Amino acid sequence: MKRPPARCTPQAPLGEVTLFLRGTMNNWAALEDHAFQYHCDAYYLNVELSGQHEFKIADAAWTPALTVPAQRLRFEGEHTLRLAYRGGRPQVTLGPRTFADPLAKPVTDPVALSLRHDSRALDHKSPFGAVPAGTRVDFALTALPGVNRLTLVIERRRLEGNQERLDYTELARLPMQPQRQGTHERWTTHHRFDEPGVHGYWFEAEIGGRRFVFQNNRDSVYWTREQGSNGLGTVAEAPPQTRRIRRFRHTVHAPDFRVPKWAADAIYYYIFPDRFRNGDPANDPTPGRDRYQNHDIEFHADWNSRPYRPGSGDGSDAVHNNDFYGGDLAGIIDKLDHIRALGANTLYLTPLFQAASNHKYDTADYTRIDPAFGSNADFERLTREAARRGMRVILDTSLNHTGSDSIYFDRYARFKRGGAFEGGRVRPQSPYASWYRFDLSKRAPQLPYTGWVGVADLPELDKSSPDFRRFAFGAPDGVMQQWLDRGAAGWRMDVAPWVPDDFWREWRAAVKAHRPDALTIAETWFDASKFLLGDMFDSTMNYIFRNAVLDYAAGGDARRLVPQLELLREAYPPQAFHALMNLLSTHDQPRALHHLGHRGAGSDAATVALAQRRLKLALLFQMAYPGAPAVYYGDEVGVTGGEDPDNRAPFPWADTGGQPDTALQAQVQQLVTLRRDHAVLRRGTLGAPLHVDAHVIAFTRQLGDQWALVATNNADTAQTVSLTLPPGAPGRYADALGAGAVDAPVQAEGGRLTLVLPPLFGRVLFGR
Repeated sequence: MKRPPARCTPQAPLGEVTLFLRGTMNNWAALEDHAFQYHCDAYYLNVELSGQHEFKIADAAWTPALTVPAQRLRFEGEHTLRLAYRGGRPQVTLGPRTFADPLAKPVTDPVALSLRHDSRALDHKSPFGAVPAGTRVDFALTALPGVNRLTLVIERRRLEGNQERLDYTELARLPMQPQRQGTHERWTTHHRFDEPGVHGYWFEAEIGGRRFVFQNNRDSVYWTREQGSNGLGTVAEAPPQTRRIRRFRHTVHAPDFRVPKWAADAIYYYIFPDRFRNGDPANDPTPGRDRYQNHDIEFHADWNSRPYRPGSGDGSDAVHNNDFYGGDLAGIIDKLDHIRALGANTLYLTPLFQAASNHKYDTADYTRIDPAFGSNADFERLTREAARRGMRVILDTSLNHTGSDSIYFDRYARFKRGGAFEGGRVRPQSPYASWYRFDLSKRAPQLPYTGWVGVADLPELDKSSPDFRRFAFGAPDGVMQQWLDRGAAGWRMDVAPWVPDDFWREWRAAVKAHRPDALTIAETWFDASKFLLGDMFDSTMNYIFRNAVLDYAAGGDARRLVPQLELLREAYPPQAFHALMNLLSTHDQPRALHHLGHRGAGSDAATVALAQRRLKLALLFQMAYPGAPAVYYGDEVGVTGGEDPDNRAPFPWADTGGQPDTALQAQVQQLVTLRRDHAVLRRGTLGAPLHVDAHVIAFTRQLGDQWALVATNNADTAQTVSLTLPPGAPGRYADALGAGAVDAPVQAEGGRLTLVLPPLFGRVLFGR
């Protein structure tokens, strides 16, 4: 790849537009660490990636005229991507890393380099973390003498959609006052945050006639557009535009934000219903009778066969999401004792409502259980049977889109109940016409509506429609209320970022008015602070936790991964932090065992055994950490699988010819039971890490006078660590996992505790 020429064209061809690399490496999100920079003759981006990735280059809003078509390239380490325009046409080349960022000038001024602010240190920012509105927050920054002026800049963040819009509005510029403190100066000020919201802050320093900013660090946060994990910041020359500044983020929540008390005690069992258990063959989908939109369906006569992947040569047809196994509500009811024995107390079920696909996110009727799963009465029986065992049921749906094959839209004229696009024609007289937006200027073959992320099978709902809002939640018998009355304990809401905030505010108010202890969970993948302010959701699917813990269990450097978790401890209100749905596997990402090296039938016994050891390490961390752990069906018996549809494989029940790993199941049960039986692991506060090195993470949980000390090790050799215990911690502990002599106590000496941690696992100690 050529280096940029000596003569430069200063004007970027797209002006102030920022372009991002968006693809399989980042879930197609616009992330700041994948933002191109224009220099001289082209847009450049340095990346460190491996493997084959599909991607596009686009702005944050996916503006069609600015989107470079999809490409697939193989990456092997550090590279520079170069995007040039020749005659208005984009040309993308990939080569060795050669681009030197002209804006990344190193700071050499010793006074500037001495600036220090750590957002998680109480002597720099107090009180710690997210605060209720009306709270005064004290800020401090230390430096060597020589700073002429220091200003704290407070801003309010605006974030819309799936991070497409991100900007900050300045609220205050607060002069800071210095006070000598030994060899340094301590600069202080304070600000009262009166309104809930996600705020940003940074410091502007004048030193010797030059301007510097002290800002958030450069850490990448999984799935999250903004760089910076909070904690200790960094100094830089003041950039030409403030949009280049990395803000520290500070959450202010509603003073009356309450989360259902039971949420912190939840241990989820997460089920994709079609693949869990066939309890009633009489309701199985039938090829030739049942349809998937305008296609036939496929049915797996062999329960233990792999999900079909069109185009793979597996003998399936060319249609996605139309193969079924026959899992149903009767099957879930049959196996409630299996789930309860594992230690779970809350079922999270992906959608059950009538829909054409196997995943059911293309809702056809919000008021009816899909006939292949059973009936509305079967759902009520499930909730009763679950309650009898002390278990709750969380439902899932999308209020962002319906299916095109639905009573509300009816593209294929299968329902003939007045759909808004019945038979492929816009029907203004339809009772559902106001639920959708149609562009009547479009002519075939263009469709006159927008599908979610361009998928025509999922027509987007007009969330501003008063009639749709009444139907969904506004009326006393709205969809949300109906299913709570039938026994659901709460809702997980699909693709939450695509739905406007005002919708969620009304929705939450309606749900909580009907059932105050109903749990509300958002599907978000990035930093979800904006959804956890007390006006939208109680919890979110914690994908940041998933990636950090799986990467750690796979051998990743803990020093790089712990800041991701620490950001959540700081940014999320404590009541939401303890209610997070902490995932390892999901139906939208490769299963944990796949991530950890077990790639299915092609993996040898040693590889499988190693992946399972790493899974147990991840489970240990999951069960000992704040938030509600979620076990994805089949993980407990060794099910693996990569991207969709392989991550949705059927549960290998022995009576169907499957081979469940019962030894692994017993080990998983032991870890789940550890959490279930110890309230300090469910409800105890989490302190700052006691110790983090490349392999070891140690932390404490405290609930009243009960303490838990947790230390994990991702090395393949034993590790010895010496920990300084926090003030008030007991000096004597019992080992919950039986390391060393049976019942032998673990004793601290002089406030320090030395532990030997087994390879690829850890220890949990209890004391009081």
